[in-house]
Amino acid sequence: MSTGVAVAPEVAAALARGGAVVALESTIISHGMPYPKNLQTAMEVEAIVRENGAVPATIAILDGVPHVGLSSEQLRRLAISGRQFQKTARRDIAHVVASGGNGATTVSATMFFAHKVGIPIFVTGGIGGVHRQGEQSVHYYAAMDISSDLTELGNTPVAVISAGVKSILDIPRTLEYLETQGVTVAAYKTNEFPAFFTENSGSQDRRSGTMIGTGHCRNLYVLDTLRLPSAASTAHVSSPASSFTSSFATWHHRLGHLCGPRLSIL
Repeated sequence: MSTGVAVAPEVAAALARGGAVVALESTIISHGMPYPKNLQTAMEVEAIVRENGAVPATIAILDGVPHVGLSSEQLRRLAISGRQFQKTARRDIAHVVASGGNGATTVSATMFFAHKVGIPIFVTGGIGGVHRQGEQSVHYYAAMDISSDLTELGNTPVAVISAGVKSILDIPRTLEYLETQGVTVAAYKTNEFPAFFTENSGSQDRRSGTMIGTGHCRNLYVLDTLRLPSAASTAHVSSPASSFTSSFATWHHRLGHLCGPRLSIL
C-alpha cells in the first residue's frame, strides 16, 4: 500500500534488507544557517552517518511530496532556497502537502515521516521544549508555549538522539513535561541533561540525585561551579567555591525558576 511518501532508492534498499537508516531533519538546513554553510554542514552530517555504516535519510517536502532521503540536487535546492521553504511541524504537513508547497521538517514532522516508512532512529541538534515564564506572559502567543516536539516524542515510537533542548528554554519544566508524556530520557556519558550547544544545563542526574554545581540564569543556563567525579575514585572534586551545600530550593532559585515538590527530584 502506498504511503504517499517518496523514499529515496538508497533508503528503500537499506530498509528492505534491514540495514541501518538514520533520519535527519531539514529545518536546520533551510532556517538554521546561511548558504553555502548549510549545504556544507548537511553534506558533512550525511557523510558521518555513512562512515559509521548507516544510510542517511534527510526528510523534506518538495512540491507537495514528502521525501525521505534527498539526492544531492534536492539537498542543494533546499539549501539555496533557505527560508523560502516553510518551517513544517506536524500540524503543518497537511497544508504544505495539499497546497503543493515546499516544507523543511522540524523534529515533530521528521519523526512522523520517519515512523511512517519504518525508520526507528532520528538524529538532530536541539529539540524544542517548554518556554520560560510562559505562565506569566500577558501575550496569548507566548502563554504556556510548549513545542509539538515534546508531544510527538510521547506519541511516536522513534528514538531521537539530540544535544538536549535549546538553552533558552525552561529545561526543568521540559523534563517534567517529557515525564508526563511518558518519554524515557537518557544521557550518554554524563549525569546532566545537555542544553544544545553546552553539555551543562544545571539539571541533576535524577537517578543519583547528585548536586552538580551552582549557577545563575540570564537567558541561558550558566553554571559558575561544577562538582565532577574524580578520575581515580567515586569521590567528588569541587572547585574553590564548592562548599555550596544549601538546599535544592536555593539551587533551583539560582537557575531562575520557582521551586516546587515536583521539581525537587530533578
